[in-house]
This record gives sequence, structure tokens and C-alpha cells, in this order.
Amino acid sequence: MQKTATQILSRHDRGLEWALQIAVVAGASLFVALCARLTLPLPFTPVPLTLQNFGVLLVGLTLGSRRGFAALALYLVEGAVGMPVFNPAGLGGVAQLLGPTGGYLLAYPLVAALAGWIMERGKKTFTRAAVAGLLAEVVLFASGISWLVTFTHSFAQAVRFGLYWFVFAEVIKIMAAAAIATGWQCAHKAHS
Repeated sequence: MQKTATQILSRHDRGLEWALQIAVVAGASLFVALCARLTLPLPFTPVPLTLQNFGVLLVGLTLGSRRGFAALALYLVEGAVGMPVFNPAGLGGVAQLLGPTGGYLLAYPLVAALAGWIMERGKKTFTRAAVAGLLAEVVLFASGISWLVTFTHSFAQAVRFGLYWFVFAEVIKIMAAAAIATGWQCAHKAHS
């Protein structure tokens, strides 16, 4: 039985769509890697101030739960195999995943998925994006601080190392990611 031109084109279109989605996910993981390069090591904590969290939030808010999760899972694989995608202040590779910032890094796929999932569940407003970013950051810091407790053997010390110094910067990152994501959604909607 011969295939019709429509069946052939449909299969070709699906292949192009898959290739596009793979490129978007790979590009998002590289975007987070670029954000990680903007790092400010702090002398009083083993956790540096980076734009990684901003990148993770923006990827989750703009790509949604599935592609956001995939992009950040790919990011972790890239880092684990030794690609220079993590912040340059760390050891790199698996050592960085097992170091003081490992709890934050390992939470990234879940953080992006949660932010994306909340954004997918209603009207894409700034308020929804900001709430999604805030809740995702709560998960991120819960994971990061829990991991730091294993290094410091003290919850209070872990909170000093992994939270207090970052609250102001995280509020700015959440607001910026929410503004960019909603602006992107509006522009995308107007273009469609």
C-alpha cells in the first residue's frame, strides 16, 4: 500500500517538531549555564551568589513543566560529565553536585517543573508567575539548606550559609523572571 503525500508530510512535520523541541531544551540548558557564569563568591559562605536560579526560574516559567524539567535535567547531566556549565567558583563535575551547593543544583529540575506547572494552570499573569517563582524558590532553598545541614551538622549554620545572604537577590530574581516570562507570553500571544 502506498503512503499518501499527507502521511509523509505529517511524519516529516513531526520530525521537525521533535528537532525543534530538542533544540529548545538544549538551548535552555545552555542559557542556565551562561547565567551560572555570572557568579559572585561570598567570603562568609561556601554558596556563591549566581544568576543560575534566575535562569532556572525563567526556563520553567517560559517553557513549562515538562520542557523545563528536561532542560534542567540535561543541565545536570552536562555538568556531571564535566562540561563547564556550573558556576566557576566550584569544583565542577560530580564533585560540585556532591559539594555544598549540590542540594540547590539537584533541585533545579524540580524547581523548573514546579514553576512551569503553576504557570500552566491558569492565566499567565505577572502575579501567577511571581507566585510560581516564589514557591519554586521555597523548594530550591529547602533542598539547598537540607543539603548544607549534612555539611555543617547545624540547621542554624546551614541557614546562615544558604539563605540569609540571598533573600534580597532572590526577590529581585523572582520579580525579573516573572516580568520577562509574562512579557514573553504576551509577545508570543500577540505574534500568534
